[in-house]
Amino acid sequence: MPRLEEIHDNLLDRLKEAKDQGWLGEVAAIETSVAAAEDKLASMREMTAKHTATNLGMPDFRTGTGRQTSST
Repeated sequence: MPRLEEIHDNLLDRLKEAKDQGWLGEVAAIETSVAAAEDKLASMREMTAKHTATNLGMPDFRTGTGRQTSST
């Protein structure tokens, strides 16, 4: 995500430059890329917020190693 944020910031700088220079075709292309980067960042943030940790549980190795619990 940090790399995509860096790319997004760079795109914003390039967009400003393209507007300043009057490069209309470049402006349209860069605006499309900025929108795609913003959508991707939003989905990454949403996924990060949803999936903070996964509980994998503790495996029980007693039966697999020949050990058994006694109930006596």
